[in-house]
Amino acid sequence: MIDFGTEVRAALKAQGKSLRGAARELHYDVAYLSRVINGKQAPSSEVIQAVNEYLGLSLKAEDASGPQDDEMDAWELARRVQASDVGNATLERLEHTFDRLAMAYPRATPEDLLRQVRKHSGYVVKLLDGRKTLAEHRRLLVLGGWLSLLAATVHIDLMQNDAATARLEAAATLAREARHPDIEAWCYETEAWRVLTDGDYVQAVDLSRAAQEVAPSDSSALIQASAQEGRAHARLGNATETYAAIERVQELSASLGTPDTPDHHYRYDPSKSLSYAATTLAWLGDPAAEPYAREVIRRLSPSNDLTKWPRRVASANIDLALVLLKENRLDEACDSAQKAILSGRVVPSNHWRALEVVKAVEVRQLPESVDLREAYQGLKAIEQ
Repeated sequence: MIDFGTEVRAALKAQGKSLRGAARELHYDVAYLSRVINGKQAPSSEVIQAVNEYLGLSLKAEDASGPQDDEMDAWELARRVQASDVGNATLERLEHTFDRLAMAYPRATPEDLLRQVRKHSGYVVKLLDGRKTLAEHRRLLVLGGWLSLLAATVHIDLMQNDAATARLEAAATLAREARHPDIEAWCYETEAWRVLTDGDYVQAVDLSRAAQEVAPSDSSALIQASAQEGRAHARLGNATETYAAIERVQELSASLGTPDTPDHHYRYDPSKSLSYAATTLAWLGDPAAEPYAREVIRRLSPSNDLTKWPRRVASANIDLALVLLKENRLDEACDSAQKAILSGRVVPSNHWRALEVVKAVEVRQLPESVDLREAYQGLKAIEQ
């Protein structure tokens, strides 16, 4: 059997990479990653996946030195020796785990991420039944709210609408119970995205504005909801409102600054404004979308291997294809669309965006339309 730690240490040495650098790139605590690599703690499936992507390995769970749930078993043991049924250490670990899951969102498959969220949500429910202080109770409510919100987002990506609705309602209830307006605002914003993908652009505007009313003034939720409003206005063809929203997002993100964890789904990274501007302007039909989309692709493409692209690169290629079609740069448009579809990084909730490009190519009766439709059908088949 291949030893996980031995393989990772050998790969780091061969590639001239340090443990500290790996921890920083993968957003893990260096001490935790050291324990895993040195066999003192079993790696979770998320760690194995992250290390595989970072070092180009193909290690599996069975290469680890213990079962995947060792980490959670250790938490349970630590919890039981404390006066409270919950305990600060357990809460801190759960909070850290949620942040790790939120940072994994851009690169993890929805199915894998959902399994992890379900597992930890179940643990939070179990702790809510135990003895705890008022402060611990509120922290558990907040944790439950964030995990339910993330689960709802993944369900939307998978087009599981009934489950998404239930999760969003749970997140909103927990947010109000804990008096946590940030989570409540994200619930409105997430629902705005869902109805936007369903084509209800007017309701998407209303929900985005509701999110902005609830969101704290210095929050990522406020920026994201403003961006969502701009995208809905773009679909409605409201140019004035669209440009105003783009400007508002840029101003808000500039004042917020760059977060310590830019990959975190609920921490607005100013670099995301490039992606949002590209999509919004492309939907409005503004050729100014092209430089934004190209800059996203330039910054975020890790390699020529399409399957390793972050989702934002796939989306940027769809945006680029739309604007190139409008300018009748047809060969370039088809190439960008083909790359996005073949990457496999277009989640089900975004298939409609890829389909828009496919249909536009078919309307023009371009010779590439057959290959593009075939690639799109292949994408649909993978998700079924």
